[in-house]
Amino acid sequence: MRCVSNLPYATKEENHVAIPMSDGAVLSARIWRPTASDGQPVPAVLEYIPYRKRDLTAARDSIHHPYLAGHGYACVRVDIRGTGESEGVLRDEYLEQEQSDAEEILAWLADQPWCDGNTGMMGISWGAFAALQVAARRPPSLRAIVIASFTDDRYDDDMHYMGGSLLSDNLAEAGTMFAHATLPPDPAVVGDRWREMWHERMENTSPWVLEWLRHQRRDAYWRHASVCENYQGVACPVLASSGWADGYSNAVTRLLAHLDVPRKGLIGPWSHKFPHLGEPGPAIGYLQEVVRWWDHWLKGVDNGAMDGPMLWTWMQDSVPPSTSYEERPGRWVGEMEWPSPHIRSVSCPLVRHRIVGPGESAPEPPGDDGPMTVQSPLSVGQFAGKWASYNAPPDLPYDQREEDGGSLVFDTEPLAERLEVLGTPTVELELSASEPVAMVAARLSDVAPDGSATRISYGLLNLTRREGTDEPDPLEPGRRYRATVQLNGFAQSFPPGHRIRLSLSTSYWPLAWPPPKPVRLNVYEGASSLTLPVRPVEAPDHLPPRPFDEPEGAPAIGTTQLTPVEERWDVKRDLIGYNAELEILKDRGTVRFEDIGLDVGRRAYERYTSVADDFTSTAGESTWTMRFTRDDWDVRVETHTVLRCSETEFQVHATLDGYENDRRVFSRNWNEKLPRDYL
Repeated sequence: MRCVSNLPYATKEENHVAIPMSDGAVLSARIWRPTASDGQPVPAVLEYIPYRKRDLTAARDSIHHPYLAGHGYACVRVDIRGTGESEGVLRDEYLEQEQSDAEEILAWLADQPWCDGNTGMMGISWGAFAALQVAARRPPSLRAIVIASFTDDRYDDDMHYMGGSLLSDNLAEAGTMFAHATLPPDPAVVGDRWREMWHERMENTSPWVLEWLRHQRRDAYWRHASVCENYQGVACPVLASSGWADGYSNAVTRLLAHLDVPRKGLIGPWSHKFPHLGEPGPAIGYLQEVVRWWDHWLKGVDNGAMDGPMLWTWMQDSVPPSTSYEERPGRWVGEMEWPSPHIRSVSCPLVRHRIVGPGESAPEPPGDDGPMTVQSPLSVGQFAGKWASYNAPPDLPYDQREEDGGSLVFDTEPLAERLEVLGTPTVELELSASEPVAMVAARLSDVAPDGSATRISYGLLNLTRREGTDEPDPLEPGRRYRATVQLNGFAQSFPPGHRIRLSLSTSYWPLAWPPPKPVRLNVYEGASSLTLPVRPVEAPDHLPPRPFDEPEGAPAIGTTQLTPVEERWDVKRDLIGYNAELEILKDRGTVRFEDIGLDVGRRAYERYTSVADDFTSTAGESTWTMRFTRDDWDVRVETHTVLRCSETEFQVHATLDGYENDRRVFSRNWNEKLPRDYL
């Protein structure tokens, strides 16, 4: 990324600004704005997240907020209530309190003398959720939003219950927020109140996984703040982006299809990253696009921001399987509208371990050889990677051949010509199951002539949710049902000589929690098929050869890595006791933030275990250690969450410990059981 310091506007920074709420709480903001805005007001852009503006996101924030301020905007980074130096307690994600606070912040910003009354919101992940959810509430000053790596569906398309199946990231993210919600404010900002504020947080925070497990079906809890419940609520223009390696690869095209406002979509090859920091590459000049968007919608500049395609996307070329990539080969393509008239749905029947691919003739109807069957071992899924890649290698799926050994596999014939797919595939199945609670995991892979299999997409379906995720309906063993599995969207070019493979399994651990008992699934040919959204190779791309500039941003603040980073992803199998284990370590080491003289350490550890094919032996744990030191101030928070199960319930054990100068000053334990709701 090119660092740019010579920007159109000279800027100034206020690193702690108190914003009062109507209930008396005070939230903490960091503001970058043009020096001239004291007399020449400018639009304000809000990023609103719980990840500590003063330290944890400070380096990232210093790249894009000063850059945007240098182009004529007041950039405001606010810590959500209960995080950083903002008062209060953060009890859960996307609560009514959080959103009403955001509306008050926007009103406060619009009323400042340095703001011209026009506001925008931007962010990635939680910040994008916040912007989209607040936009649906229509605050009067909000003119446009810019969002990256987000969803409009909190239940089905987040880290919680994909296709009604419990994701292990439900535990992992709950562990992340259990730690972040219990961190102390910085005494350099709040003074002697820091200890009182810290203990208030620890005393009033519970493991978030408990609340998330209390809502195992799509109910009012998840419908709240899911914009897909009412797309018409959003009335301002939207610039939305994500990456094909991200868990949030589906919402961009849904917004394009359902919103009735000016909108643009951008999907690259990236993991859970802003596009100007995009990994795998290529990263793009995203901040230049953001400036153009703000100039048009917040300043009224006629700059062609809405010209060109509605959707830009990276059409990925075939690559060998790998758990990480520096770059993904491919090309940009554009679609002037979405859904695109260029893309046609091609139904490919499943016949005796074959996919009848596009352009192939269907074979003669087979004789009655009975159904195709699969009962997967728990080992299927150990090479699935993370639900969402954070480009923390190796978190992408590895060669699928070992996974395919425990799956029901269908292949096309080698492709005679190049085939390009853009959109959301589906798998239509006629099936029966041996148990009342069952799941199916569907994986789509690009199989090279040497047999290596690169996973392109996947989807999960809890079959008790086959008619909807709000009212589970257990299966009658042996009875035939119809079920549709929706896979994650993607853009992929399959070269001649390669095969497309569909793999079906009845478990996908540890990416998703398995059903209570092993299940034998029967799949009936003739009525089962794979539907691919095929984009003709000759379809117009609607883009110049180089549609984006090189990435650029402001110089990052100075940090020093005091202790090394350590990342580990280990799959272990004990062939005596038949224990299987996946260990994930993400230790960021200790980093010194030079401008505030603060040392910060972060260590996250996840572990997922099982024994043989005992589906009640599955267990996951998330452990976080976070430490903050400056001179004689030394505090750390340790959180530990364990999730186990029986056939009828989930068991949660969690601990929270707070330390001051290595002396434990707070400790609490939780032990709770929650019934499994057809899961």
